[in-house]
Amino acid sequence: MKTLFLCGFMGCGKSTIGKSLAQLMRRQFIDLDSYIVDKSGMTIPDIFARHSEEYFRSLESRYIEELTGLSAVIATGGGALVSADNAALARKGGIIAFLDVQFNTCYMRIKDDENRPLVMNNSVQDLERLFSMRRDLYIANSDIVIDADAPIEIVAHRIKAAYNDALDKAMRGD
Repeated sequence: MKTLFLCGFMGCGKSTIGKSLAQLMRRQFIDLDSYIVDKSGMTIPDIFARHSEEYFRSLESRYIEELTGLSAVIATGGGALVSADNAALARKGGIIAFLDVQFNTCYMRIKDDENRPLVMNNSVQDLERLFSMRRDLYIANSDIVIDADAPIEIVAHRIKAAYNDALDKAMRGD
């Protein structure tokens, strides 16, 4: 079984859907941001403040590579898989699913979250521009694109079906 990486903009539901999906697929669930916090002993805002966003991104790369190949569902951070290099690391032993949700939905979920440095340090317009730019990269770097603007259980079943189809295609060499 390949690792299933979930990507998408902040607030698209990666962690919430990921937990439900992991249960449905009888797999371990790992939230990459929480994993980084546990491994580093610092919050994400502390990592950004003490080191830099670039340092945080290097930790994402390190841990994507470390976790690839596990029988797990991994919710990545919003910026983790916009990098073609990180997507290549994830694809070594995994499949990447992009959870496609409208910007306004994401923004309503994240607008007051002080644990998100990019949200706290950018205007709504800046975040919408970032969303638009990242959306194209998520699509380019993903194996599966899922309309995730639906109830959690429905989205989880959609992802599981698309994951199984992707595995079947990989086994056939398509």
